[in-house]
Amino acid sequence: MLRLDPRRHLAAAIGWAVFAIALLSALLAATVAAEAAERRAQADAERLLRQFAVQVQQALASGLATRRAIIEATAAQILASQDQAAPALRAHLEALRVQFPEFAWLSLADPQGRELARVGLSREGQARGEIALPQVIELATPLIDAKGRRVGMLAAWLSWSWVQEQQAQLMQTLDKQRRLELLLATADGTVLIAPAGSTLRRLTPDTDLGDAGRRLVGLQRPAVATDWTVAVLQDADTALGPAHATRRLVFLVVLIAGVVAALSAAMVTRMLTRRLALLAEQAQAIQLGTSSALTTPKGADEVSRIGAALARLIDHLQQEKQALTALNAELDARVLERTTRIERMAGEARQAAVTRERLRLARDLHDTLAHSLMALLTQVRLVRKLRQRLSPTELDDELGRAETVAASGLAEARAAIGQMRRNAVEDIGLGPALRELLTRFAERTGIATELDSAALPVPLVDERAAIAYRITEEALHNIEHHAAARTVRVGLRALKATTPVEPRVELSICDDGIGFDPAAAYPGHYGLLGMREQAALMQADFELHSAPGQGCRIQLLFSP
Repeated sequence: MLRLDPRRHLAAAIGWAVFAIALLSALLAATVAAEAAERRAQADAERLLRQFAVQVQQALASGLATRRAIIEATAAQILASQDQAAPALRAHLEALRVQFPEFAWLSLADPQGRELARVGLSREGQARGEIALPQVIELATPLIDAKGRRVGMLAAWLSWSWVQEQQAQLMQTLDKQRRLELLLATADGTVLIAPAGSTLRRLTPDTDLGDAGRRLVGLQRPAVATDWTVAVLQDADTALGPAHATRRLVFLVVLIAGVVAALSAAMVTRMLTRRLALLAEQAQAIQLGTSSALTTPKGADEVSRIGAALARLIDHLQQEKQALTALNAELDARVLERTTRIERMAGEARQAAVTRERLRLARDLHDTLAHSLMALLTQVRLVRKLRQRLSPTELDDELGRAETVAASGLAEARAAIGQMRRNAVEDIGLGPALRELLTRFAERTGIATELDSAALPVPLVDERAAIAYRITEEALHNIEHHAAARTVRVGLRALKATTPVEPRVELSICDDGIGFDPAAAYPGHYGLLGMREQAALMQADFELHSAPGQGCRIQLLFSP
């Protein structure tokens, strides 16, 4: 079955293509030939049916003309007869009826319409309606004497059975194998004889005698008013049977020829493409790695040229592969060298990070423990200097205050250590972390706080946000111990970009405390210096605005 797969073998593809073309050609040829044969057969059959209709019409017209001539001859004999008595006249009529029994009724009347003689159907039978049109054909001729006077009228009824006999004889003379049917109608369209099973009673110009193509019709209209309309009908399948047989024969012949052509094309193609198949197998072996070279087919045709081109291409690819292998080795050596250098730089970066963390710890310890120890040292020195002057009660009070300062320092140290252990900024973002920080600050100090935190385009959770959080902690610590403030306002908002540079975030800390002179020196206090250093670490702009009695405002601008 794989040999017949057109996706795997060119010969199979060509064979299937030829077979498809042959099949379509067979269908087309059979259709065209059948349509042409069917049109010719239909035209020939309809022409022959018209000829049959003409023959039937002429035969019936000839028979009627003969009977009319007989009536006229009888009228002439009656005029020439010397005996005009009723018995003699009846004898003429009876002789005519004996010779031509198809006359169902003969009557001779005078010019006034009085009946002189009569044979055939009696007056009582006529009155009872034993025979009526169109079961009879009425014939009549006047009796004209030598002077041109009308001396009587001879009338006759021709029996309808005679017409049926004539029709049967005519149909028997036609081709019996065609299975013909007859339709006979009067000049005014009244149907006298209809095909079997038909309920047609009147023929009009719009009547479809072909029954929607199921019958072929040969129609002959009346040439004169006394003629009848005759239609000879034949079943379409019977009439066009040879055309249908021709269709089947043409289809079968062309299909057989197409199959033979397809098999022949597949065999010839397989012979011609054998060298190409060998070339494809060699190329596949090279692709799988089982071979490294391609043998060029002999000859000067397309297969040989394709093989030569593939061989050159494979040689070029092999050379490129070798060059790529050498380049990969060189790149591996360079990667190893760069990896060693990066590891060394990573160590240096870790050392720098350790140094920065030490500085941060120093600032945090200064902001917490150093302040408390300084206050404790001041209290201890005061007790030492005044212990001789202090009463035991006052000495206990001073020692209690020292103990309170020590406990406060210990609490601050523990809080700082806890803050360093947890990273609220990285967990919940700078805005929510500042809100928690202000809440704890207000609960601890009783100072009113306010946070104005607008929606930021992105949440701030990176290292710069953590540094901004520590700067805020240091500012709040300074406010708690030195500012004597009643209200603290912290703002965090994104600034609209007015230049093509990236957007900025503004962090502001404001208080309404006693303020100070930023230009003055404060030995032993490193809080402001630490905030400036941390701002430099995050590449932020740090501004401080304060004056005695006017509070303090710290502004930090950085990139989100």
